[in-house]
Amino acid sequence: MMLSVNRMGPVFAAELIGADLNGALTPDLVNTVREAMDAHGVLVIRDADIDDAAQVRFSCQFGALELPPTLGLRPQNGFKPRVAPEVYDVSNLSASGEIEPADSARRSFKSDQFFHSDSSFNLLPTTWSLLSARVLPPAGTGGDTEFIDMRAVYAALDDGTKAEIETLEGEHCFTFGLRLGGWEPPEAMQAKFPIVAQKLVKRAPDGRKTLFAGAHCGGIVGWPADKGRALLRRLIDFAREDRFRYIHKWRPHDLLIWDNRTVLHRVTPYDSFTHVREMRRTTLLDQREDACGVAA
Repeated sequence: MMLSVNRMGPVFAAELIGADLNGALTPDLVNTVREAMDAHGVLVIRDADIDDAAQVRFSCQFGALELPPTLGLRPQNGFKPRVAPEVYDVSNLSASGEIEPADSARRSFKSDQFFHSDSSFNLLPTTWSLLSARVLPPAGTGGDTEFIDMRAVYAALDDGTKAEIETLEGEHCFTFGLRLGGWEPPEAMQAKFPIVAQKLVKRAPDGRKTLFAGAHCGGIVGWPADKGRALLRRLIDFAREDRFRYIHKWRPHDLLIWDNRTVLHRVTPYDSFTHVREMRRTTLLDQREDACGVAA
């Protein structure tokens, strides 16, 4: 089957038809994916019926993988994880494959319900995330993935705001997102995640300027906490306007790819106590020397 790329959103996002990720990963396939991501920022590969090994093999065509942290939640003695060690388990399932109970520690992690960029709290940022749909809630019951194009958001800012934020740095930390969900992380977890400074305005891969904020960004370096949070709320409230958004309605076996440097994303609510939503994510590290560089 011939490869075909079709635009989906009015501003960004596209789909790729005809890709076989279980077969030979040809230069034509790899180049088509790269070009589509450069052009659209979000790309869904349709009918990608893959397992963890195939997802890892495909992901590694585009860069080195970020390894998921255990966060101290995985038992170590005789424990066999449900997913490959290179893969994030993005689901509402326990290690035994059952729906997580109400008192599960993982249910306290609600930052995925707020617009964010994956791993922005790490000193080494990430490029793409690749999310594979294995089991989905019934159609129309939620569990969609929403995106915001932060390049378009920056371009739409007034000149005064652009001048105000041009040289600012955001304070990013994993625990900021957890607190947004109403959970206070234990001290042992807080100690694992120091605050990392990231430029608030960066250059996207296509050369345009982009805003780098989201749920993991909880302050502005050198600013009083209240003033920094107020600025970030103002920016995110503006970014949430419909003109900057694309909502992905999942189909079985979709493999959804997005660029963490240019878009924010979040999951929409669904009945996670009734319906299974089993997804697997691989994430690529940004290993360029200027990964944390300024936008100039």
